[in-house]
Amino acid sequence: MLFLNMFVPAHCAGYFFMEKHMKKINLRKITITGILAAVATVLMYLDISLPFLPSFLKFDFSDMPALLASFSMGPISGVMVCLIKNFFNVITSQTGGVGELSNFLLGVLFVVPAGLIYKIKKTRKSALTGALIGAVSMAAGSLITNYYIVYPIYTLLMPMETIIGFYKAINPNVTSLWDALLWFNLPFTLCKCLIDTAIVFILYKKMSPIIKGKNENAHSEQQQNKTDKL
Repeated sequence: MLFLNMFVPAHCAGYFFMEKHMKKINLRKITITGILAAVATVLMYLDISLPFLPSFLKFDFSDMPALLASFSMGPISGVMVCLIKNFFNVITSQTGGVGELSNFLLGVLFVVPAGLIYKIKKTRKSALTGALIGAVSMAAGSLITNYYIVYPIYTLLMPMETIIGFYKAINPNVTSLWDALLWFNLPFTLCKCLIDTAIVFILYKKMSPIIKGKNENAHSEQQQNKTDKL
């Protein structure tokens, strides 16, 4: 009887502590995900044109916060960053939301494999492997989304011959949409992912204490002090 009187309050106290701790973690995760989504939204607006690409192919760093979220808080957070940034950018969209839909789908193909693989084994090697798999998935996915979704809708605004003409002005060997996607969009998307990955690898260690919280990050380092972390 005495044992029960001691055990039950202790068990309830432990449960209360764990529940409170989990709520604190979830609140931090939601807050940081929102902050990274806001950063991604701004970065998506700050796109730039490159002289060796058609003017409608814009470069931006908006997938970088999503990848950072996926590594630090899991792939669901990365997906939420992709979703939120495109939700706000669709307000000023010039593609009727089609470009944003494509951007979201491609972003998911990038950050989910990276986050999942790093979550299974938190080492620098697994993080790089996940990011590379995500980059290849995003690049390959861009062929499908552009060929079957984005460019068919663009033809409602201008003929396909005109679209091909933008590519052909840079590379005369382009004679079809597939040529354009293979010569330009595929390497462009792949390079964009690799640049985002390089930036995240540089920033992650400095940003991790802020994202995870100093106490949680210190505990995580003690748990994994024998692993080669990102």
